[in-house]
Amino acid sequence: MSVELNHTIIHARDNRESAEFFAGLLGLEITAEWGPFIAVELSNGVTLDFATIPAESIAPQHYAFLISEEEFEAAYAQITERGIEHYADPQRRHPGVINHNDGGRGVYFIDPAGHFMELITVPYGGRPS
Repeated sequence: MSVELNHTIIHARDNRESAEFFAGLLGLEITAEWGPFIAVELSNGVTLDFATIPAESIAPQHYAFLISEEEFEAAYAQITERGIEHYADPQRRHPGVINHNDGGRGVYFIDPAGHFMELITVPYGGRPS
């Protein structure tokens, strides 16, 4: 059997707010709700299970998502329309712009719980030849 990531729990101040933020930004849907979790399923079957915990207990994490050029266009339009602060770099030295690393496009922003989100159209190191 191969090893695959099935789901991960993402801590949030408000699980519904974070799930709706993420799903809306990337054109995804909330796929399940049970107990303290609200799940958003990615195209590879992995679910992000958002769980509300006290804000002071949230340790910011980094989540990077490889998406198509078309998905990037739509997500970046949402980022700019919503006025979400965004950066070309993880150090947040280049605000309001995207990067073109590895021949693709990328952007960094912070979600409602304070997690560092990244969208890229080409994996690090470029596309395989």
